Amino acid sequence: MVYDWFNRTSGAADQGVADNGAPEPNPSQDGPQEGPPSPSGEPVDGDAAALEWAKQAYARLKAQQDAAKQEAAKQEEAKVEQVAAPVAPQGLSLLEQAAAQRVERQQAIAAPEPAQAPPADRPPNPTATEPELGAFDDTFTWSAEVLAAQGKRIDQVSLEEIDWLSRLRQGLEKTRQGFVTQLLENLGDDPLTPEVLDDLEGTLLRADVGVKATDQVLEALRKRLNEEVVDPSEGIRFLKEQLRGILDQPIQASAHTLLAPQRDRLNVWLMVGVNGVGKTTTLGKLANLAVRSGYSCLIAAADTFRAAAVQQVQVWGDRSDVPVIANPSANADPAAVVFDAIGAAKAKGTELVLVDTAGRLQTKHNLMEELAKVRRIIDRLAPDAVVESLLVLDASQGQNGLRQAMAFAKAAGLTGVVLTKLDGSARGGVALAVASEAGLPIRFVGAGEGIRDLRPFNSFEFVEALLGG
Repeated sequence: MVYDWFNRTSGAADQGVADNGAPEPNPSQDGPQEGPPSPSGEPVDGDAAALEWAKQAYARLKAQQDAAKQEAAKQEEAKVEQVAAPVAPQGLSLLEQAAAQRVERQQAIAAPEPAQAPPADRPPNPTATEPELGAFDDTFTWSAEVLAAQGKRIDQVSLEEIDWLSRLRQGLEKTRQGFVTQLLENLGDDPLTPEVLDDLEGTLLRADVGVKATDQVLEALRKRLNEEVVDPSEGIRFLKEQLRGILDQPIQASAHTLLAPQRDRLNVWLMVGVNGVGKTTTLGKLANLAVRSGYSCLIAAADTFRAAAVQQVQVWGDRSDVPVIANPSANADPAAVVFDAIGAAKAKGTELVLVDTAGRLQTKHNLMEELAKVRRIIDRLAPDAVVESLLVLDASQGQNGLRQAMAFAKAAGLTGVVLTKLDGSARGGVALAVASEAGLPIRFVGAGEGIRDLRPFNSFEFVEALLGG
């Protein structure tokens, strides 16, 4: 089943309605609804109604999954029935037939096994299996409520989205444990006071939210306190609004609210960043995301400086059945690899070319020049292509990552950030620092090692996973 993650709409067969390409509601701009919509689309209020809505969504997904399993079982049975018994060659005696079969078995045993890449060269083995519907638990109900708050109807809730939201929530667990615990201790059961805001300032800074974003949030809260008494629950709701506003500001200032490859047109996405942040892994996950969303994709293995980088890219390409353009010779020219990839993409009508570049520091002048050379090749060969330069940033690096973002933004003409390794860090607040201080839109977030653990960024879902517990 094709689910277009770049537009957050699934196929007509999955929704039960025709896909007219209408954009999804943006809760970060218009605000979430008062409650989950009923099957008719009208919002309803109350925890009991939200729970009932989640139960209906679960029942629908369970029925879909059971039907899919039954259909798969029928197809498997049909394949087994179609397998005919081997037909013995005509005119041979029983002894001759047995001898021929014995020779075939011996040849199969003696055939050499295909060569395999050394285990050390292979990236972590992510699972590519279809998501399974788990138990109807707190994680499912939370995920369903987040989708409902964004205006989803029961017949629009997909297992793909439920699965991703549960991964995102789990990925932000470390950040949430430290951040939310301190936040609730500061807020307590009493109305917000100036002293509470001072404590909140330290909490935000420890979560790597950044000085600018922290000042912006506290200024808005102080202004609100001057107008009325704010209780803790209203304070949290207002805090969520402020955090979403910070995250959405650079996105709204960019040309695209949601970064997606343009259909029937060449798109070239450059992946840049320092070594060790997960550029190649992120590229492999993006390739899988593009293929699963119905795009034609191609990978350019232009990281020719790091040992075994080309082999690693090839493994990721094989996992998603995405062709890889590479030069196996040592220290090959990265620009030449991109030249070949652009030519192949134009010849095949490929929609998305993902370029893996060498890890570099902003102080390495020769490598930054190499990146500029790659960009010139793209502009010359495909002047009409849509080019994006995405910085892959390790969330666990905190303020160091922020300094990388600001330096690369000046040197590499960045258009967005991919935030990785949220699952291993208690510093998920760095997303707010990148958005407010570097002015860069967060385009994708990674919350695990699996091939499905990378998805387009959604500020509403991110903040809910961060503060919604």
